[in-house]
Amino acid sequence: MTSRLVQVQLAGGRAIASAGTRLVLGVFSDADPAFARLGAEGARAALALAQALRFKGEEGRLVETLLRGKGRALTLVGLGKRGKLTEERARAFVEKAIAVAHAAKAASLGLVVPDHEAFSGAAAAERIARCLALADYRFDRFLAPTTGVRLQSATLAVPAAWRRAYETGCVLGCAIAAGVSLARDLGNSPPNLASPDWMARQARGLARRWRARFRVLAEPELKRRKMGGLLAVGAGSKHPPRLVRIDLGNRGPVIALVGKGVTFDTGGISIKPAAQMDEMKWDKMGACAVLGILEVASRLDLGVRLRAYLPLAENMLDGAAYRPGDIVRCANGKTVEILNTDAEGRMILADALAWAASAKPDALIEYSTLTGACVVALGPTGAGLFSPSDELCGGLLSAAGAAGERLWRLPLWPEFLEEMKGSHADLKNSGGRWGGASNAAAFLSQFVGGVADWAHLDIAGPAYVGGEGGDGRKKRGATGFGVALTVNWLRARGIPVQATARERRRRR
Repeated sequence: MTSRLVQVQLAGGRAIASAGTRLVLGVFSDADPAFARLGAEGARAALALAQALRFKGEEGRLVETLLRGKGRALTLVGLGKRGKLTEERARAFVEKAIAVAHAAKAASLGLVVPDHEAFSGAAAAERIARCLALADYRFDRFLAPTTGVRLQSATLAVPAAWRRAYETGCVLGCAIAAGVSLARDLGNSPPNLASPDWMARQARGLARRWRARFRVLAEPELKRRKMGGLLAVGAGSKHPPRLVRIDLGNRGPVIALVGKGVTFDTGGISIKPAAQMDEMKWDKMGACAVLGILEVASRLDLGVRLRAYLPLAENMLDGAAYRPGDIVRCANGKTVEILNTDAEGRMILADALAWAASAKPDALIEYSTLTGACVVALGPTGAGLFSPSDELCGGLLSAAGAAGERLWRLPLWPEFLEEMKGSHADLKNSGGRWGGASNAAAFLSQFVGGVADWAHLDIAGPAYVGGEGGDGRKKRGATGFGVALTVNWLRARGIPVQATARERRRRR
């Protein structure tokens, strides 16, 4: 069900001059403009345009002119002083080029990548290719059909010395874009469609396409395994809970990925306010991100064995719903006193984490839109990272930085676990007012068994853009946050492709 992606390619030689109906070049205010990279015709048009409008590369200024050929045009974008171009401004330049193409209703975009370190290297190429591939993403399954030109392709012109890095980065970026698009499509699907069973069926279809091993636990098996957390949360809904497992890959370290999949969260008996409750269809974005990661892994050789666990439930309220005051026993035998039925995510994750940990993976990463407290702490653009492992945190932070996604490490001090101890059970599912994100992480730590390398990513802030329509730069809807950073981390953690090739030769 992945939405259509923009096709991204590299220009050969001077081909950029005719590669797009909309050609975009960045110009620094304190450096000679790279008009020659546009080819003879483009260079003449750019020079005439700059002279006529006295354009000197002022930051944020745009000027444009028509080129020979039906519908072709050139836009010059001011980048300001060369020394002040940051990665954030580099990303803004790419987004501005996309906006120019959309405004012109262009079918193709030719982008001349500035010769600046902010754009160099495979990591920058991956970010640019991913941004371009997703440039025309829209969740339009329930909209009336529309006509008109849509952006179909983007061609990048890069300095010759960068070509190899950009070839690698573009392949990676387009694969990640496919995973992000899948995560967005699943996340944006409405709750009257995307029930736990529907999500499980989507996962089954994807696993078949990936040629991965698939298993789903329905209520009888959940009861047999004593997965009380997942059963309790799903008890109030007419859509029973499910727990999906997918195994993908057959070489390299075993990495368990666990994603929270609450398909809709009313809060249960501890019901949420009505305002913005519609956004609770995005409480399944942890599970959607994990499926997006597997989509990328099916396209690339990451050198790891992935084991994905998706607990799926709808948190509703009826006569069978779990209550504040209930005591629930989870799969690893720990009992939990329910103080707040809106603290449901940690309950379904408890059983999934226990199952994942029982297989003794080399590392375990969990993704969940878990706490509003994390959004209060970090805002909507960054996710909280919790782990006892400095090495794992370092790797994830580095991978996030390369991907252009924000993680911030938050503490797991012993006091947080003390706060989560119950009066009449081993644990309680809700702590006090302070440190809510860390309290939740401390609760989850009790279900990872003996796995030393584990991390909890609280993606409640960046998982989706809510409100009336986003912040002006982002559209309302799911973002697919976490896919890119995890793929970067998996590539660093996995067995290199070259090493694998040597191993195959030795076996022969």
